[in-house]
Amino acid sequence: MRIAFTIAARNLLRHKGKSFVIGAILFLGALIMTLGNAVTSGMNRGLSENIVERFTGHVVIISEAQENPNILFTPMGKDIALIRNFDKVKSVLSTQDYIASYLPAARGFSFVLTEEGDIDFAMLLGVDFPAYNTMFRENVKLVEGRLLAEGERGTLVSQGRRTRFFNDQNIWLKPAGFPLDEKNFSDEAKKYRDKMIVKDSLVLMGASGDSTAFDVRSDIRGIVRYEFLDDYWKFFNIMDIETFRECFQWVTSTDAATDLKADTKALIAKTENLDALFNEATVVQAKSGKAELTKTLKKLKEKSTAPKPATDAGAYNVVFVKLKTGQGIDTAVSKLNAGFKAAGAPAQAVTWQKAIGQLGDMAGIIRGALTGFVLFIFFVAIIIIMNTLSMAALERTAELGMMRAVGAQKRFVTVMFFIETACLALIFGGLGILVGAGAVPVLKAMKITAENNILQLLFGGKTFTPYLGVSDVMVGVIELALVTVIASIYPIIVSRRITPLDAISRD
Repeated sequence: MRIAFTIAARNLLRHKGKSFVIGAILFLGALIMTLGNAVTSGMNRGLSENIVERFTGHVVIISEAQENPNILFTPMGKDIALIRNFDKVKSVLSTQDYIASYLPAARGFSFVLTEEGDIDFAMLLGVDFPAYNTMFRENVKLVEGRLLAEGERGTLVSQGRRTRFFNDQNIWLKPAGFPLDEKNFSDEAKKYRDKMIVKDSLVLMGASGDSTAFDVRSDIRGIVRYEFLDDYWKFFNIMDIETFRECFQWVTSTDAATDLKADTKALIAKTENLDALFNEATVVQAKSGKAELTKTLKKLKEKSTAPKPATDAGAYNVVFVKLKTGQGIDTAVSKLNAGFKAAGAPAQAVTWQKAIGQLGDMAGIIRGALTGFVLFIFFVAIIIIMNTLSMAALERTAELGMMRAVGAQKRFVTVMFFIETACLALIFGGLGILVGAGAVPVLKAMKITAENNILQLLFGGKTFTPYLGVSDVMVGVIELALVTVIASIYPIIVSRRITPLDAISRD
C-alpha cells in the first residue's frame, strides 16, 4: 500500500498538466454543488420561516368533508367545508404534546357591495387578531390606522387589495377615524385624486353555497401589509372572527348566549296576532312593514328557542398548527388523523404544502429544479473526469505495461489509480467546498433582493439568504466522494486491461 501511495504521488507530480485539469474540474464541481446545496437549504429555511412560521403553521386542520386540501388559494374563492363539532377537534389538539400552539380561524370569499352599485370581492381571514399576530411572529405590519385590539370588531385591509380595489372601483379605502394619508397613494390614486371616492368602511356579503348570504358593514381599522411574501398574502384581508361569522351566517358567540330583553320577548309573544301591531298609529306601510317585522321576529324567536350551541361549534373551517422543534410534519399529520378518528372528530390534518396548493407546488417545482441542476453538475463532472482519467490511462500504456511486466498485479494498479483520483478530489474538491462555504456569508452579506414573485420563492423571501449548515457540508463531501468513486470505475477498468504486450506494441 505504501508503494502504491508513493507511485501515485510521483505520477501526479509527473503529469502535472493532466492532474491540474482533473483537479480544476473537481474544484468547480465541488464549488457549484456546495453553492447549490446552500441555495436549496436557504430556500427551504426561507419557506419554512416565511410560510410556516409566519402564515400557515406546519400542519393545517380542515373538515373531514373537505375534498381538496388546498384551502388557502382555492379557485375563485371556492367554499371551504365547516369543521363541525369543533369541541371534539379542540380536545384532540389540546392533548398532543408535540404541538407548540394552534389557532382556529375562518377563511372565506365575500362580495364587496358599494352605494355606487358596483360589486367587487375580497378574501377574508377571520381570526382573533392579537392571538394570530403573536403566533405568526407579527408578520402583519401596519401601514395606516391601527391594528385590531382584543375583542374589537373591524377589518384590516391589505395594502395590495386596497390598490386593486381603487383600480377596479375608483374607491380609496382609509382607516375609520384617521385622516386621508396621501403619502401612501398608489400611482393611479395620485393621478385620479380629484375623482376618487373615499370610504372608511365596507359592506361585505359572505359568498357561500352552504349558508344564507348576509351583508354586514365593517369599519376599516387599518391598512396593513405582510412583512414576508406580501405579494402572495396580500389577497387576504383580516377580520375579527365574530363579524366574519355574521357575514357568513355561522354560529357566533352572541348566538350561543342569546339573552333577549323583556320587551323583545313580549313582542315575540304577540307574533300570533301581528295585525294588532299595525294599528292606525303605526307609521309604516302595513304590507311591507308586516313582512319585514315578521321576518325579524321569526329570526329572533328561532334564536331564543333553539338549543344553545357551544361557542366554537361549527364556527371555524381551518386551524393552523405549529409543532415543537424537531417534530416531523408527516409523523404529526398521521398522529393527528389517528387522534381525530379515535375521538370521532370530523376533521383531517394536512401538511402546509398541501394547504397552500399552487404556491406549494410552485415551491416544490423550484426546489426540484435546483436539485436537478446540482445533479446535472454532478453527472457532468463524473463524465468529464472519467473521460480525462481514461485518456490519461491510455497515454500511460507503456508505463502500466512495464509495471505489469515486473510483477504489478491488477489489484495494485487499481489501488494506485484510485489513490491518484482520491488525492485530487481531496485537495481540489476539498478546496472547492471551502471556497463555496466561504462564499455563502459573502453572498448573504450582499443582501440581494428580488421583487419578482418567482425569485422570491427561489430565495425563500425577498432577500437572497443561502444557508450552509454542517449537514449541508456533509452532503457536499458525500457528493464529492461519489463523484470520485464513480468517475474512477471506468478508468480503472481500462488500466487493468493493459498488459505487457500492449506496452511493447505501443512502443
